[in-house]
Amino acid sequence: MNIYIVWMIGVFVISAACGLAFIPAILNFCKSKKLYDMPNARKVHQNAVPRLGGIAFMPSMFIAFAVALLGINSTQKLVSINVWSFYFMISIFVVYVTGIVDDVLGLSACVKFAVQVAAASLLPIGNLYLNNFYGFMGIHEIPYAVGFPLTVLVIVFIENAVNLIDGIDGLAASLSILAFMGFIYIFAVQGIWSYAILISGLIGVLVAFLYFNLFGDASRNRKIFMGDAGSLTLGMILGVLCVKYSMYNDKVILLRQFDFILPYTLLIVPVFDAVRVSLVRICHRTSPFKADKRHIHHKLMCAGLSQRGALACIVGIAVAYVALNCVLLQFVENTIVFVVDILVYIGLNLVLNLFIRSKDNALARP
Repeated sequence: MNIYIVWMIGVFVISAACGLAFIPAILNFCKSKKLYDMPNARKVHQNAVPRLGGIAFMPSMFIAFAVALLGINSTQKLVSINVWSFYFMISIFVVYVTGIVDDVLGLSACVKFAVQVAAASLLPIGNLYLNNFYGFMGIHEIPYAVGFPLTVLVIVFIENAVNLIDGIDGLAASLSILAFMGFIYIFAVQGIWSYAILISGLIGVLVAFLYFNLFGDASRNRKIFMGDAGSLTLGMILGVLCVKYSMYNDKVILLRQFDFILPYTLLIVPVFDAVRVSLVRICHRTSPFKADKRHIHHKLMCAGLSQRGALACIVGIAVAYVALNCVLLQFVENTIVFVVDILVYIGLNLVLNLFIRSKDNALARP
């Protein structure tokens, strides 16, 4: 077996073990300090639940990755720290700390947005930016002056899309695990094992988190949410991975075996949902940033599904999109794939709207 695959499994196990150790300690801390996410009309949970589970993500991932680096680098060089890697670590840390502060003390949307933009800007400053569209909409090479703001926009948007989809138990974590598994495959096939191993560590702690998030008993202080510390950090990492793979650099990826649109396929559900909800809010003359119950999980629950049912349905949609695009990319260009994705999503929402309307009409009949 490939030594790197062995280390990926080891990092996953170490990170999961760290998560299983850290999260109960976080639960006890939240109980002692009375740090809870309280239920309200917009939220679907009925009990006060701690929301600091995301604090465990970064330490667990980096502890596991550090062990792998020490083990592998003792015999061969796995990864070296360059300028962009340094900026990446700073940006992740800034977003992570901001999420913790918001979960504990609360921050205004403007402050969080400003921090996100500043953190995302570090990546193109470190020379990691979108520099090629590979023929998407007829666009190929992108100059730095355009790639810089576009990169910041993409990363910040993905951050907030993951944050917004975190509305029912297990959803943001499950979609993130699915996306990370896709990135592991993409980078492993390219032979970029450092990223595959790092991502394996993040999946490990997410699995540990899901145990408490999905199966924990709130009455026994065993249930926890990830909070902004978790969702914003996951979104930041996913955004950076998208940009990292999409950036044309023949010194890193010699033979691009996947179309650049495939990484974004892994995030279609949260990204499309964020766009749809924002457009609906604007059409109703409300702020696109105002929280409401228009997200896809809310619609599925209005259609009669339970939280677990909505979770399974959304994850199924995400998997179906990956399968659909992998097939389409074999036959048509990426612009057509993107258009098909939009049409499919519109169709799904129209069918869901009709189902909800018919259900409401049936309930209204005497």
